This record gives sequence, structure tokens and C-alpha cells, in this order.
Amino acid sequence: MTQNRRQFLKTTALATAAFGLAGSLPALAQSVNVDELMKPGPLGEKALGDENAPVTIIEYASMTCGHCASFHKRTWPDLKKEYIETGKVRFVFREFPLDPVAAAAFMLARCAPQDKYFEIVDTLFENQRSWAFTDNPYQSMLDFSKQIGFTQESFEECLTNQGLLDAVNAVKDRGANEFGVNSTPTFFINGERVSGALSIEEMGKLIEENL
Repeated sequence: MTQNRRQFLKTTALATAAFGLAGSLPALAQSVNVDELMKPGPLGEKALGDENAPVTIIEYASMTCGHCASFHKRTWPDLKKEYIETGKVRFVFREFPLDPVAAAAFMLARCAPQDKYFEIVDTLFENQRSWAFTDNPYQSMLDFSKQIGFTQESFEECLTNQGLLDAVNAVKDRGANEFGVNSTPTFFINGERVSGALSIEEMGKLIEENL
């Protein structure tokens, strides 16, 4: 194991969590304290859509979660076009890394220019297998990061930022401890919790019930 590989695993070690994958079918909706749910975490929110939209969707996701990637490839484009861009939905994306590699991917997205966050998240999900599931994730992520504008220096600076890692973990821990998130993807639609890689039809039905 190379020093870089050891360093990569060490700097993301705090991101290790209980490994669990959501099923493809949505779980029954459950309510949480909406006022607490809407409070941003230590990194601030990454959100798209009108702040005054009648429906707010909060997603907790892991970058190495296959069901999350499926949602973002199959449902996200239609959700964005039909509901976010039309002012019906405000969408908030929160970090819930299930493993160190997922934490590192979130850190890279946070280190990028603010207006590139969702673009990078989309790209990471679209190409998940090329960087998340390899024998050498450090090198795979370094190679991938260079394609989205990082140098080796900026890549290493980002992934050795302990404060950033702690904040990413704080978002995850708050989701688990305060809002009962235990799998990914988990969505809160105006405070109602539902888990699973929802189709646009399933998501649309839940949105329409809140309009």
C-alpha cells in the first residue's frame, strides 16, 4: 500500500458508518420536526430552486450508493425539469457518506467552486463505477478529479482538510441521530421521510399531494 493510499484512507477514516443500502422500493413516509430539519448544517445548504417553493425536498445521499446513482441518473433530470425549474420544489442535497470513499467525493464537491457543486455531484454519480469501485480508489479519484479541474496539489489539500471532513460527518451524524436516516437515498418531502430510489412517478405523486 502506498503512502498516498494510506493517507487517503486515514484522512477519510472518520467517515466510516454502518453500511446499509436502501431498497429500490420506497419505505412508508414518517414525519420529523420540520423546524429542526430545515436548519442548515455546519457547511451551509446546497440547494436548487425557489426558496419560497411550496414543496421542499431534502435528500440524504452517499456518493458510493448505487441506488442514489440510479435516482440521480433516472429521476433527477425529470424532477429538475418538471418541478424545480418550474418553481414548485426547492431541492436540498445533504451528505450522508456510507464509507471513506464517499466522504472523499463529497469533500471534492465542496472544494469546487460553489456554482459547480451540483454539476460535480451529477458527474460523480454518472461515472460512479469508474472511481468508486476500483482496486485503487485513491488513484481513481485523483484521475477523475483532474478531469473536473483539480490538480494533484488541490486534490490532496482538499482531502487532508480535517475541518471539512468533520463537517461532512456532522451532517451525516445529525441526519442519523435527529432525523432517523439509516439508509440512502432518504428524502424528506415537506418533512415526510421516505426512503428508496423513487421513480419520477412516485416522487411526482408525493409532490402533488403537497401542492
